[in-house]
Amino acid sequence: MKNVQSEVPAKAVKASSVEMVEVVLPNDANTFGTLFGGKVMQLIDIAGAIAARRHSRHLVVTAAVDSLAFHHPVKVGDLVILKASVNRTFKTSMEVGVKVWSENTISGELKHTASAYLTYVALNKKGKPTPIPSVIPETGEEKRRYDEAAFRRDSRLSSCAPEVNR
Repeated sequence: MKNVQSEVPAKAVKASSVEMVEVVLPNDANTFGTLFGGKVMQLIDIAGAIAARRHSRHLVVTAAVDSLAFHHPVKVGDLVILKASVNRTFKTSMEVGVKVWSENTISGELKHTASAYLTYVALNKKGKPTPIPSVIPETGEEKRRYDEAAFRRDSRLSSCAPEVNR
C-alpha cells in the first residue's frame, strides 16, 4: 500500500504561519469592557483554519479543539494578535497551534492572552478527507510542538468512541 501523504511534497512550518491583528471595539466587548471569550474563540478558529488551508491548499473543517486556556483579558482599544501555524500533520488531518496576545497601543505592553490547539481535516472538491503534505519542523520550538502534537492526538483518539477512531 502506498503512503499517499509522501507523494505530496512536505512543507516547512513557516509556510503555513499566520499572524492576524484586530483592534478590540466596543461591539465585541462584554459589560466589563473586555473582549468576549466567544469572539476570541472565533478569531482562534479563523487563524487556525487559515494556517491549515495554507498548508494543505484545500478547504478545511475544524474537527477538534483539544484545549483552550484564557490567561488575561483583552480590553477595548487594545490590539488582539493571533499567531497560528501547523504543528504536525497526519494523513488528512493536522494540528494547528494558536497563540493570542493583547497589545496596549499606548504603553506597548504585550500580554499572552490565550493558547489553543485545534485539529483540522482537509477536504477535496467532493467534501471528502484528502491527503495533505507532511510538515517539516525546523527550529527547536517547532520540533517540540511537533513531538507534543503526537501525544495530544493519541490522547484525543483514545478518549473518542471506537467508531470515531476508524
